[in-house]
Amino acid sequence: MTFDASIIGQHNAPLIGVAPLMRRAFAGEDLAPLGQVLLERAQAYPNDAHAYMDFSTVLQLTGNRDDALAVQAEAIMLQPHYTIPAVQPEPGLTLLVLMGPGDLMSNTPVEFLVENSDVTLELLYLRADEDFPEEVPDHDVMLVAVAESEANQPLLERLIEYTSDWPRPVINRPEQLRATSRDGLSAALRGLAGVEMPVSVRTGLSTLNAIAAGTQTIESLLPDGGFPVIVRPLGSHAGTNLQKIDTPAALGKYLQEVAGPQFYVSRFVDYRGADGMFRKYRVVLIEGKPYICHYAISQNWMIHYLNAGMTESADKRAEEAAEMARFDQGFAVRHQAALQAINERMGLQYLGIDCAEMPNGDLLIFEADNAMIVHAMDPEDMFPYKAPAMRKVFTAFRALLERKAGRSA
Repeated sequence: MTFDASIIGQHNAPLIGVAPLMRRAFAGEDLAPLGQVLLERAQAYPNDAHAYMDFSTVLQLTGNRDDALAVQAEAIMLQPHYTIPAVQPEPGLTLLVLMGPGDLMSNTPVEFLVENSDVTLELLYLRADEDFPEEVPDHDVMLVAVAESEANQPLLERLIEYTSDWPRPVINRPEQLRATSRDGLSAALRGLAGVEMPVSVRTGLSTLNAIAAGTQTIESLLPDGGFPVIVRPLGSHAGTNLQKIDTPAALGKYLQEVAGPQFYVSRFVDYRGADGMFRKYRVVLIEGKPYICHYAISQNWMIHYLNAGMTESADKRAEEAAEMARFDQGFAVRHQAALQAINERMGLQYLGIDCAEMPNGDLLIFEADNAMIVHAMDPEDMFPYKAPAMRKVFTAFRALLERKAGRSA
């Protein structure tokens, strides 16, 4: 995919958007030249919100998060509303997406779900400390895309009243989204048959220091077990500063190295298979029906698809392909009751789940929220089996919009 620098450099050029830019970054392209064009355009035309927003995305994709959020704030101040037109003209449907400021994990990455489709996106950025608009772009369906986080909780709280009597169908109510915090999720899923999710406790630095010093036991904090535990700072994502801690002394060392007034702590669960490997599924529930998005295999317990060595191992890819092929008759059947119960507890029409299978057959839940990236960016020559699986996801999401809009039975 190429971009015409002469067009991108023009005043008020169309918004590029997250999906095309991330696709280029995912393919290993250097985004610095494109970023320079966008920077020069923003400097030349200080009222060009599209330039600011696309430049913010490039900064995020190149690891400049703080600068990216500052530029994004400027873009939203200039213009809170952005349109991404449908690629296919018919039959056509317009989705209003309520967004909050933040990085690429702060909102549902909806652009990937409707990429190259007949769905027009109207992205509306809202802030908890500002007035919400009385008029919004015309639309068929509205999606609350704001993901749960400490920063987003005030926005989600305000959105409860704002969306309570919305005149159009709504996907993912903010009151349900608030419950996807790590401690909220473990509380919501507690007691479900066939589901394993350790209690996740939010705690302060003083308590953890006391446990590290031996003046308080870990069992007094965690009702379902003790060391080893998983610790991460509040608000961290993608494994940042997430560690398995085996002893009070190791906890003390961790607290010296990782800053944060509050942390999430939970019991570590050893979910490795008989061959010593760990396997993690990414699944989305769309109106309660599960769809597989990826299946990662690693010798490490903390699995992220990009560091699981899937591109380096033909055997891992073959296993993933087989798992995707039999998913509807295998995983989805084995965990049908558990997934149905999760869907009923969470009450979200679109929900991403990172999970694994325990040796005893239970479904181990790592996290579940509306902000997991679900995409079709993997090279088809290496992952030929992924495109068909992802088409199922995108087709199901489009069908959800159709039903919500009242255009099908």
